[in-house]
Amino acid sequence: MASKTGRTQQERSAAMRRRLLDATVECLVRYGYAGTTTTKVTELAGVTRGAQVHHFPTRADLVAAAVRHLAAKRTELAFDKIDAIRRAADPIDAALELMWEVHQGPIQYATIEMWVAARTDPELRKQLTAVEPDARASLLEFAKAAFGDYAADPRFRHIMYTAMDTVRGILLLGVSMSDRSELEARWQRAKADLRLLVEAALSPAVSS
Repeated sequence: MASKTGRTQQERSAAMRRRLLDATVECLVRYGYAGTTTTKVTELAGVTRGAQVHHFPTRADLVAAAVRHLAAKRTELAFDKIDAIRRAADPIDAALELMWEVHQGPIQYATIEMWVAARTDPELRKQLTAVEPDARASLLEFAKAAFGDYAADPRFRHIMYTAMDTVRGILLLGVSMSDRSELEARWQRAKADLRLLVEAALSPAVSS
């Protein structure tokens, strides 16, 4: 009975943390990093200030957890669709498109808010720097799941990093663009070049 009760408490605690972190993401999208306060987060989450302090004593604690929460959500979205990548008629195109897709919407807008704010906020920059290795490791896990042993090749890993950097760069530029079709066109051009790199990495090395 005690064990069951313990699990229930853990589940409730985890649910409360997710509620607060989802509210933090929503707050970042609505108000930007500067406007993301613990007061607004608790209001959006519909919880008490005491509940917030219990899980995240300070704004810095909350934002640090939100950084990891965003990275985890992107990874979760990618792995939810990994089977579709494997079954796709064109797995390379499907994998690149998925990388583009999982960086869209509220998750990306919230992330961009923190990227920009980190320029003048040393503590936030420290948090983002700390989570980046995890993000890169998740990308490699996704690549290995999609492409198998090819992902172990250093050339392939570097191309995946280049692909992620490309997606982020285009979307960061997109913040100042009102024409969504132009943003999509830029991605399609970049994807064509990335595809050539991926195909080269997947091809057997040609001895000179």
